[in-house]
Amino acid sequence: MSDKPILDHQIFTELKDATGEDFAAELVNTFLEEAPGMIGDLKDALAASDADGYRRAAHSIKSNANTFGAAALAELAKQIELGALPAADDLSDATQLEAALTKAGTALRSLIDD
Repeated sequence: MSDKPILDHQIFTELKDATGEDFAAELVNTFLEEAPGMIGDLKDALAASDADGYRRAAHSIKSNANTFGAAALAELAKQIELGALPAADDLSDATQLEAALTKAGTALRSLIDD
């Protein structure tokens, strides 16, 4: 697991300052709605032994997580993106991403629900 914090508050604050509080909240909500589908894409690519699709899905998760300061999620997705394609029945990467997404989602929701 990553030694990165769940959330980099400075990055989120910079996003909120740049876009406005309401739009930042909308962006977060959209990400949290779409991220499970990105993890689904990762699982689908794994099942199909599609290394490029697997890396693209991990890259999408990483990029989005970085936008919101979800540091631990972004770091894990980066490691997956740069790593080798695991065996088709090895869902450990997806399981770890789902756990990191849950933690990031909780942290992000606490910031937009204030």
